[in-house]
Amino acid sequence: MSETLAVYPGSFDPFTLGHLDIVRRAGALFDKLIVGVGINTEKRPLFSAEERVELIRLSAANIDNIEIVTYRGLTVRFVQQTGAKIMIRGVRPLTDIAAELTMMMANRRLATDIETLFMVADGDLAHVSSSLIKEIAPLADENAFANFLPKPIIRKVIERLNVGAD
Repeated sequence: MSETLAVYPGSFDPFTLGHLDIVRRAGALFDKLIVGVGINTEKRPLFSAEERVELIRLSAANIDNIEIVTYRGLTVRFVQQTGAKIMIRGVRPLTDIAAELTMMMANRRLATDIETLFMVADGDLAHVSSSLIKEIAPLADENAFANFLPKPIIRKVIERLNVGAD
């Protein structure tokens, strides 16, 4: 029996509890999960690609079957290069569906051998996004961030955002 492999791509800037929820759940479904950290030269990320890999590594340290790598270019091509046939996309029910369906249809045209598996965010985490983290930063402290970020990375995110630091 061959190993089941899936890829969960994203920018993860920063990595949130919503992302971690998807990693845990997808990791339980597949023998191996590759978390692909996309590098988009058009964007100005809060964290470098290497730092985002480290934040994910710290957050998901207890998940044995994941590999965290960076990639450039089209996500669907990256998924093909890994040998995976499944791309995981985490969706928040009210905000992501239309855009994700459009992207899935485009990806099907580019790579008919790749299936997209949508995983709906856990109800308690459906509102969490990397953008939200940046928006609440001026008003949040470590306790507030604990509702949105994995504990091992809260201090690093606060320091980068220069808020709430003592």
